Amino acid sequence: MRKLRILSLAVASFATVFAVSCSSEPKAEVTEETMEVVETAPVEAPKTVVDIAVGSPDHTTLVAAVTAAGLVETLSGPGPFTIFAPTNAAFAALPAGTVENLVKPENKDQLTSILTYHVVAGNVMAADLTDGQKVTTLNGQELTVSIANGVVKINGATVVAADLAGSNGVIHVVDGVILPK
Repeated sequence: MRKLRILSLAVASFATVFAVSCSSEPKAEVTEETMEVVETAPVEAPKTVVDIAVGSPDHTTLVAAVTAAGLVETLSGPGPFTIFAPTNAAFAALPAGTVENLVKPENKDQLTSILTYHVVAGNVMAADLTDGQKVTTLNGQELTVSIANGVVKINGATVVAADLAGSNGVIHVVDGVILPK
């Protein structure tokens, strides 16, 4: 008797499910008008080395110089680039009037030479640097790395912040403007 009751219950359940799923009510058609639009937060594009510098209050002079030299588009490109980025204080330590003179249109070539002397092709992380290492810059000249007591210097300028990674390279902040020979 108990088996008959279970079998009857199973048949009744199946019949109910079948009847509900075969209802003759029309199903709503999904169209562009009836589709709910879900807002999503915009995905921020990865920052280039230029974006990182632009966002840094310690690099306004560098950004102005890169802009005056017409290097923004180049340094926003795919790279990768390693930039030894002088701080505002580093530029301020140059002789009076130097920066103002360099950003003049007639001095664009000299400014470009100085700025590209701070840029190396490729991603060079701090851990990749070795004492006495020479790295060739975009202007064709070499920089010399020195490491003593954990302090990294590039041609005498101390690296004060390292490995600021961007989508197209890395920035190492330096406390001096490195001038080509």
